[in-house]
Parts: sequence; C-alpha cells; structure tokens
Amino acid sequence: MKYQDIRELSDEELAQKLEDGRAELFNLRFQMATSQLDNTARVTTVKRDIARVQTEMRARKIAAAKAADNN
Repeated sequence: MKYQDIRELSDEELAQKLEDGRAELFNLRFQMATSQLDNTARVTTVKRDIARVQTEMRARKIAAAKAADNN
C-alpha cells in the first residue's frame, strides 16, 4: 500500500489496517517458522505497511496536538 493511499483513510480505517497488518505479520511469522511460507518477501512488505500506517497515525496525533496548542 502506498503512503498516498494511507493518507486518505480515516482514523478508524487506519486503526483497522494496523490491526490487520499485525495479524497478518503474526501469521506469516508462524508460517515461516513451520516452513510453510512460500513468499518470504511478503514479511518485509507487511512490516513496511505497518510502519507507514504508524507514521501517518503519529503525524495526525502531532498535528492535533499543535492545533490544540494554538487554540
């Protein structure tokens, strides 16, 4: 998922994406440990998607804090 797509999501959708990504990463790690994972590059992709979502969530939190300080 591209960062531009993540920016367009609402806060609730971001939280859901984060939860889904963490669940998928858990499943991928489990498959890797049991030698059932075919596409090991998927782990890296999911990790990056999780990081992108967390970055956007943090940016929104900082922007909200700045807006609250200005009022």
